[in-house]
Amino acid sequence: MQLGILGLPKSGKTTLFNTLTASHQATDKFASSGQTNMGTAQVRDTRLEQLRDLFKPKRYVPATVQYLDIPGLKRGEGAESVDLTKLKTVDALVHVVRAFDDPDILHPEGSVDPARDVVNFDLELILADHDLVERRLDRLEKATKRGLNPEEVRERALLADIILPALEAEKPLREVELDADDERRLRGFQLLSAKPMLLVINAGEDRAAADVESFGIEVRPAVQALVVSAPIEQEISQLPPDEQKDFLADLGLTEPSLDRVTRASYDLLGVISFFTVGEDEVRAWTIRRGTPARGAAGTIHSDIERGFIKAEVVRWDDLLRLKTLAACREAALLRLEGKEYVMQDGDVTNFRFNV
Repeated sequence: MQLGILGLPKSGKTTLFNTLTASHQATDKFASSGQTNMGTAQVRDTRLEQLRDLFKPKRYVPATVQYLDIPGLKRGEGAESVDLTKLKTVDALVHVVRAFDDPDILHPEGSVDPARDVVNFDLELILADHDLVERRLDRLEKATKRGLNPEEVRERALLADIILPALEAEKPLREVELDADDERRLRGFQLLSAKPMLLVINAGEDRAAADVESFGIEVRPAVQALVVSAPIEQEISQLPPDEQKDFLADLGLTEPSLDRVTRASYDLLGVISFFTVGEDEVRAWTIRRGTPARGAAGTIHSDIERGFIKAEVVRWDDLLRLKTLAACREAALLRLEGKEYVMQDGDVTNFRFNV
């Protein structure tokens, strides 16, 4: 899973990136990098940690999320200031919205207004998409001289009749309802306003536990939002784990921003985790919600999917309670499921296969 972190200059997005990925990119008030940073965050999952403690494996492999920290988006330069090539691979966008005051760090708009910035940022993405769609329609128009194939005809109709009017009405494409075929066509363009959006409201320390609604932000379809205080949470993330809880509690928080952002990202994208366990390895695997057992097997190896026979499945909490897979089998809690079984979050699974 890969997410692109975007925002206006001086919004605190690189500070958030450092907190999530344990990186050390420059974040002082004079820092202004034009490069894209890439880092990986381990997904902390207490269920998997308990399974690790039970099996004491040689290898422990939690799920990971990859983050791209994109240079600050400049107002009025949507298509020019966004690294479109890098963003084509991301599953969702993380928009870091400035909600803190600092007289030493001037806001590009001259004042701090999170609700305004959310609206304007979406407009920048819409402008970038509009430019791309117009160029594609121009190419299709020129191609009419040689004759369009049926797929190109459908593509032109989608772009001209549905997508362009939505963009001209300043409607993000993530809010446009399409049938399955048109969704597939649209994915090929990797349009920015079509990607799911996670709003991260970067507040001052005194509002780290505030509700999103208190910032006057409207959370629209295909969008999730949460509040962090990136600078103080970055400092807390560098403390020993037993000290972090006390400092977070002082802010009114029960868990760090890493866990909150990860959970919100999973909810936004509709993904879940299943686990494989044993003396050699305890590991988390990330799949889309609704994935059948055979498809889940393919995330481990294509041979397992191809030669799928059955899936041995037990709930993670039942395994922790009874301690062994054998005990779960005796209690009739270890089930044999076929290829169409829909995997559930927290399933502990062993795939039987033959190739």
